[in-house]
Amino acid sequence: MKNSIEFKVTGRHALFTDPVTRMGGEKCSYHIPTYEALKGILKSVYWKPTLIWIIDEVRIMKPIKTEAKSVKPLNYGGGNTLAIYTYLADVEYQVQAHFEWNLFREDMAADRIDGKHFQIAKRMIDKGGRQDIFLGARECQGYIEPCGFGEGTGAYDDIDRLDYGIMFHGFDYPDETGKTDEDGKPDKSGKYRFHSRFWKPVMQRGVIKFIRPEECTMRKFVREMIPNPPQSNGLNEEALQNELD
Repeated sequence: MKNSIEFKVTGRHALFTDPVTRMGGEKCSYHIPTYEALKGILKSVYWKPTLIWIIDEVRIMKPIKTEAKSVKPLNYGGGNTLAIYTYLADVEYQVQAHFEWNLFREDMAADRIDGKHFQIAKRMIDKGGRQDIFLGARECQGYIEPCGFGEGTGAYDDIDRLDYGIMFHGFDYPDETGKTDEDGKPDKSGKYRFHSRFWKPVMQRGVIKFIRPEECTMRKFVREMIPNPPQSNGLNEEALQNELD
């Protein structure tokens, strides 16, 4: 099955924040990109309800640098407030990922043609993505291009190991997980639940290998959520057919 891709993403700034800090106030970026942020980049490059992107690993190419900026975010009560956001500066990552079929979308079964989606995804990477690329936050514009994972010299190639503490991994969306129990494990008799996942990443010689979403043992229940995925006519999509022609 042809479903694995490699690409490079760069940007002047990045902001990979813990969801807990998204309610307002000061924000400080993680030193490394999160699984969910990289998945969001791929969904901007190419995505359909037929498939789910799985991030395999990321390689940190440039030294980790931070830059503090004064910002005026909106107040939930109206108006603006003053805050200091700490961004990552001058970032470059190599990413390896693959897609798998979303088995919870039976209506898209006829569209599970790996060669087609693989070729379209590669073409979209060559073109820089279908939509704008963001590195964790809307104000952090990113740029994507094809590359070979592992090529070139990275800033941390000689660093044996760097351990990080508990960090945000990603979200469990009901349209990708189906019904689950309170711990986020598949359960046909359960409910549609929205969870956030956490893990303890380790960087070895500049490379962080992500565990799969179902392998995350730390989860936090957020709320019940009824899946309402976008509809698609699969092979009859006009935009997709134009690309194939």
